[in-house]
Amino acid sequence: MSQHQHRATVAVSLAGGARPQDIARELGISPRTIRRWLADPDFAAEVRSMRMDMLNAAVGELTAGATEAVAALRRALSDDDGRNSVQAARVMLEFVLAMRESLDHDQRIAALESAAAERMAGA
Repeated sequence: MSQHQHRATVAVSLAGGARPQDIARELGISPRTIRRWLADPDFAAEVRSMRMDMLNAAVGELTAGATEAVAALRRALSDDDGRNSVQAARVMLEFVLAMRESLDHDQRIAALESAAAERMAGA
C-alpha cells in the first residue's frame, strides 16, 4: 500500500472514531506517523470533513426512521400494558421538550446573527 493509500485509510478510520494506535497497528505503520499527519492542517481538515460527512449521513438515517419511531411510540401510548403507555408518553414528552428548546435556541441564534450583521453593515 502506498503512502497516499495509507493516508486515505488513516483519514477514514480517524473520521470513523478509530484510535491512532489501533490504526497504526492494523496498517503496520508507526503511531508517530499518524500524529505527524494529524499535525498537517490539510490532513486534519480532511479528517474533520469526513467526520462531518459521516455524522450528516447518520443524522439522515435517524431522520428517515423518525416517522416510524413516532408511529411506534403512538401505538405504545394505547398499549394495554400501562407501563408501555407511560414509558412511551415519557419518551415523547422528553423529545418534544428537547425539540422545543433546540428550536428556541436556533431562533435566538438567528436573531443574534441578524443583529450582528445589521451592526456590521451600519458600522
